[in-house]
This record gives sequence, structure tokens and C-alpha cells, in this order.
Amino acid sequence: MRTTPIYRLAGVIALLGAAFASPFAEAAPSHGIAMQGEPALPADFDHLGFVNPDAPQGGTMRYGVYGTFDNLNPVIVRGALTTARGIWFDKEFGNLVFEPLMQRSPEEPFTMYGLLAETVKTDEERTFVEFQLNPKATFSDGKPVRPEDVLFTVEMLREHGRPFYANWLRPAVKIEKVGEHGVRFTFDETATRETPLLIAGLPVLPEHAFDRETFERTTLEPVIGSGPYLIADVKPGQQITYRKNPDYWGRDLPIKQGIDNYDAIVIDYYRDANAQFEAFKKGNSYIYNEGGPTVTGDPSHWETAYDFPAAKDGRVVKETFEAGTPALTMGFVFNTRRPIFADREVRKALSMLFDFEWANRNLYYDAYGRTGSFFQDSELSALGVPASDAEKVLLAPFSDAVDPEVMNGTYKPTVSDGSGADRRVMRSALGLFKQAGYSLQGGQMVGPDGTPLSFEILAQTPMQERLALSYKRTLGRLGISVTVRQVDDSQYQARKNTFDYDMIVGAYTSSLSPGAEQVYRWGSISKDLQGTFNYAGVADPAVDAMIDAMVNARSREDFVTAVRAYDRVLISGHYMVPLFYLPKQRLARWNFVKHPEATPLYGYQLPSFWLER
Repeated sequence: MRTTPIYRLAGVIALLGAAFASPFAEAAPSHGIAMQGEPALPADFDHLGFVNPDAPQGGTMRYGVYGTFDNLNPVIVRGALTTARGIWFDKEFGNLVFEPLMQRSPEEPFTMYGLLAETVKTDEERTFVEFQLNPKATFSDGKPVRPEDVLFTVEMLREHGRPFYANWLRPAVKIEKVGEHGVRFTFDETATRETPLLIAGLPVLPEHAFDRETFERTTLEPVIGSGPYLIADVKPGQQITYRKNPDYWGRDLPIKQGIDNYDAIVIDYYRDANAQFEAFKKGNSYIYNEGGPTVTGDPSHWETAYDFPAAKDGRVVKETFEAGTPALTMGFVFNTRRPIFADREVRKALSMLFDFEWANRNLYYDAYGRTGSFFQDSELSALGVPASDAEKVLLAPFSDAVDPEVMNGTYKPTVSDGSGADRRVMRSALGLFKQAGYSLQGGQMVGPDGTPLSFEILAQTPMQERLALSYKRTLGRLGISVTVRQVDDSQYQARKNTFDYDMIVGAYTSSLSPGAEQVYRWGSISKDLQGTFNYAGVADPAVDAMIDAMVNARSREDFVTAVRAYDRVLISGHYMVPLFYLPKQRLARWNFVKHPEATPLYGYQLPSFWLER
């Protein structure tokens, strides 16, 4: 049975409006909204500070990516993990087809500026948010973007969207059209200061271009959006081509100056990471993201792979960029839904046995730092910082949630002698196993129930497999049996989506404004919700409470306090074996690909690059 569309319920819900009427003074409509404080840019800004507003236009950009795709509808659960890149919510390539109400600035921790919405207004307590759509906004077929399209989008996201969309929208108890171009969301008491910004970041889908009855199905038919590009050609699983919309409505907006500079964008998919790089070497793709210790990459690649002619003669350029954001968090993630990983002390002992020093020296040219925090190298990190009095107040109801050394700032990941068999480390780990009821019997680590400790590490790439095998060797010295299994991309995605694994390699990007997305990484409600990113199966009241404190913080000081407390709880939970990170972003490009001189807070931004031949 289908749910009645939200906008058809407006008359009924309106009867409840008085109950949710805001007692607080409404602010005047604004060009932007910030998580804390005010937007840095004035209402009359003409372009973002880091871009080249006079960037040359034209040419075809070619990207190469690892994997495949089977879907062009990016918001549904079914097939959503293999949606074609670039259509929507693509942190690398931008929002080429669908656009949000407001655009996030990469120069500020969390500030949104007008895109489809010309203005935004709220009140002091953020009990509501109202957007006035830009009257000039149109979809690529020329039809205007209407409040009804926003209402339709909300309905579809709630019924068929990935779980985090429904969570973002959950506090909106009343959604209504206001005047000719306005949409107003009224919230209940579960809303946070982040809620208006999350809603501002939602895509807007054209009601006239989708069928409600078939919306939840995957599709390879080109979809219609309001963005700067049209889907020109689709080769399922292999390639998608975008062409600039000559009638793009937003080309003169301040937020779009120096952005989307290509006439066409071609994204080729490769099932093999080596094939992806070979295509770059041959000039079949123009950018190669050397992400270091990522889920699919080889962290030593930067040092060894650039001995081909184009790199030697300067036609291919290697560059590093400094970002102000937390480093990528990567680790072997424990699936705590499995009984073998239910005990925190067991997870702690297993974490101690990853020999970072050996791996860094023998596999990665000593290029990497050790991950110790979920917000590494930022003001949000608790690493090396004693808990403040304010943090202690937040953590007081959860006395066992934080290890003492994490609380007092002395914690750091285990340091070995780099031999791959540090006896001191092994003795310490063995002591933790014994506390958990394990013992060595006949060369095997055996649990309290007499079952040998054994598990499988699921790998996606040869590089992950190599790393897992190095970990396996060390674990084997303590009688822990590990199987490493590399599977193809489709099988890996399916097993990850259904939490069908013991351990995987996980990577988590972080911003300077973590918020509601953390619920679907570490929050209790996402523990068994398929399609979310709670790979570890975390369900901890302390984690939930710290997320709540983060998203309700009114000042930057209170926010930093909450995030550091949250970091301490995650570190102490030992939900993953922390691996390593790069101190700088690494990018290789052909020399005719140019970029702005300045690097914003969130690092380089590919949509601001251009071609110059």
C-alpha cells in the first residue's frame, strides 16, 4: 500500500501547526546558513575565494575509477552502492545532474550557500527552516523547479531512499508550500542545529520525470536533473558520459563561478586497479587520485609507479595538497555482530598485534603516520589531549566507556620494534587474551568455550589482500587462525551491504563538522540496518549520547568538546584495528589539467579544475 504524498496531507497536518509554532523570533531571509555562527561570505559575494573565476571553459575531462555501476538513480537503497559516479553526492566529481537546495562551501567547516534555493531563514532555536527557490531554476528539460518538486523528493526519500535520508528528514513533522516559490519545514523536539543544513543539502528531483510506482527500481535510462550536465551516453558498468547543458540555469550564480569548466566529462570504469592506472599512463584518463591507504589503493604506488616516459619528461605531474580536515581513518573493521568480536578486550588485543612499523617500512617506504584518532591531525582529535572538565561532564554517565589512558591523553597505538614478531607486544596481547578467558593450547588460541580463535578477512583488492596477509602472519604467531579472501567487486559490495563478513578494510572520511552522518556509521539505530556504514555493528549508549551532544552544540567550543568526547569513546571501543594515513593529499595529473592556486580547507576540488592545451 502506497503512502499518501506529503503535500496531500498538508491540510490535515496544518491542524497541528499551532503545536509546533516557534516561540522564537525568525531571522530575516539569508543567502547562507552556518552550523555555528554566521556564513563567512557576505550576501553580495561574487565567487568562492579559492576558485579561478576566469578559468578557461571547454574540452573533455576524462576520469578513470575502480569498480562498476548498475544504476542511475542515486538515492534509492536498491543498487545505491553501485550508482554511476558524478550524478549526485559525489565528493570528487561534484553534483553533475542533481542539485541540492544549497551548496556547501569547501572553505568553511559547515556552511551552505544558495543554489536552487535563493534564500533560507530559520529562528534562533532552529525549530523550522524555510527556503525560497530561485525563480530562474529549471530542470534540463526546461520545466521550472517548484516547491512541489521538493515535496515529491521528500516523499520519495522517506519511502525509498537510503536510511540516512529518512533520518535527516525525521524531525520534519510539517512540510508545506509557502507562497509561489517557498517550502517550509517545521521540526519537532528531535531536531538539532544541523537539521536545517542537512535538509538544505538534499537533492531536488523532478516530479514530472519519475513514476512513483517504479521509483524504487534501478534504472540505466538517463535521468533528468537541474545540474550543469546532461547524461549523454551510458555503457552499463563501463562508462558514463556527461555533456554540459548549454541552457544550464545556474551558470551565473556566485557559488558556480570557476566551477564546472568542461564541455564534457567521461568517466571510465575499470575492474582492475592496475588497468585503471595503465589507462592513466596512456592518457586515457587525466587525473589519478593517489589516495594513499584507501580501500582500493596501493599506498606505495606513489613512490614506485611513476617511472614511465610521460612522468619523467613532465607531461604527468605529481602534486601534494595540504587540507585542514581530519585525515582519512582506515582500519581493519571488526564485525562485532560476530560473537568472537563481542569482547572489547579481545578486540584490543587483536589491535595491538598489527605491526604498523613493519608494514610501513617494508610495504610503504615509511611514508605514513599511524592512525590513532577518528579525527586525526585536527582540533577535533582527542589524541594526546587530556579530557577537559566539560568532556568529563559529558562522559560521566558512562564511566566504563573510555579507557583511562584515553581519558588522560596518554594513549597512543602500540609501537613495535618493526620485526613483525615483537615479543613484548605479544606478551601484552597474550595477557589481554587471558583476561578474556583465552589460552594457548597446542599452539592454538582457544576461547573460554574451547573454540579456537579464527576468522576471515574479506579483501576487495590485491593491495588489501597483501596487507591482510602481513597481519595474518603476526596473528599466527599467537595461534590465531586467519583466512584472507579476496572477492570481486560485486560480491564484496553485496556482502558488505548485508554485513556478511568477520572483518573488512574500512575507510572513513571526516569533516570539521561531523554530525548526523555519524549515526549511520556508529549509531545504535544503524546496527542492523542494511545499506548503512555501521560496518562494525556498534550499538553503544555512550556513542549515541556523544553524537547527540555534537549535533546540538550551539558554539564551536561546545562542539569541539563533544567531538573529542566522542573520539575518546570510539577509540576506547576498539571497533577497528587502526592502520595509517597520509599527511597530505596526493594527486597525479596530465600537465594540461590546471587548478586554482589556493587550496581550500577541504583540500583540492576537482570541479574547479580546467583544461589548458
